Amino acid sequence: MTGSGLWVTFEGGDGSGKTTQARLLQEWIESTGRTVVRTREPGGTEVGRTLRELVLHHRAADGTSDIGPRAEALLFAADRAHHVASLVRPALDRGEVVIQDRYLDSSVAYQGAGRVLDAREVRELSLWATDGALPDVTVLLDLDPSAARARLEADDKPFDRLEAQKDEFHARVREAFLALAAAEADRFLVLDATRPVDDLAADIRAHVAPRL
Repeated sequence: MTGSGLWVTFEGGDGSGKTTQARLLQEWIESTGRTVVRTREPGGTEVGRTLRELVLHHRAADGTSDIGPRAEALLFAADRAHHVASLVRPALDRGEVVIQDRYLDSSVAYQGAGRVLDAREVRELSLWATDGALPDVTVLLDLDPSAARARLEADDKPFDRLEAQKDEFHARVREAFLALAAAEADRFLVLDATRPVDDLAADIRAHVAPRL
């Protein structure tokens, strides 16, 4: 990526604590005087919010999902193309820090492994959509799917289309995330999401600080 900014993404299964850790990192970086742009995929732009509602909450008239796996992957890629071009690249060019909840690794894990599409093709689709954009740092919060589901159920909120998938789906997603982290160890920081929130935040700060 061009510019003098820093781009940090958070990945992991639903319920792994990405939002909490992104917020804590934002607060710490802002305390150093840097400008932070906090965003997410899908939904980081006005266009993204429309696509988020469609891809995560759309149901057919009979209550079932009528978005096929390939259409789902294309919708995420469309959001990603607009998001990077209109929000992420301009922020980095201004020298700001972008902290983002999910990026293309989620598509490789959820649509590639979870939906059993070709993971390489899913990744190449996103790279084409974003002109090859990759984050400087990706924090993977690793959590067993059964523990993640327990956290989500404790929140007492309706599950979206992906959260509602069966355990086998989420097991494939977790395995895919770990494989991605092993393949790109220089970009990924993998942490056990069952550890105390403050301990995780301290490790993330220590990893990000030299890159600021």
